[in-house]
Amino acid sequence: MPKMITGFVPFIHVADLLESQAFYEQLGLELLSRFGPEGDPYWARMVGYRSDLMLAKASAPIDPRVQAALFYLYTPDLVALREQLLAAGIANGGSYQGESTDEFPRSGKVFDITHPDYMPAGQMRVHDPDGYVLLIGQLP
Repeated sequence: MPKMITGFVPFIHVADLLESQAFYEQLGLELLSRFGPEGDPYWARMVGYRSDLMLAKASAPIDPRVQAALFYLYTPDLVALREQLLAAGIANGGSYQGESTDEFPRSGKVFDITHPDYMPAGQMRVHDPDGYVLLIGQLP
């Protein structure tokens, strides 16, 4: 049977496309294409090493508490990536304690590195500007 799927690209709605673009650039993605007026685009595609992401400006408010998607990413150096995100101004969320009233701040957050059984080299949780949850693991 031939393989019919040749790519799988997350496509998310965001409140501020330029803000989200800047956030994902901190993770190493680069803008491939963008459409809409300068300063207020409505769609963008970002790419990175074995990574793709499409962004679209939302037509309604984003409620981070009902995001039904979770993204899993990989990095060769989790400590360096966390330090880079903090240096770029992403808020330090400290130790993730689960649900709270400040769980999904508009500014995003990067949490401490943990070492769960399924990812012994380390994993960290990051919230993007719209509250989407990114789990980033380091493969041994």
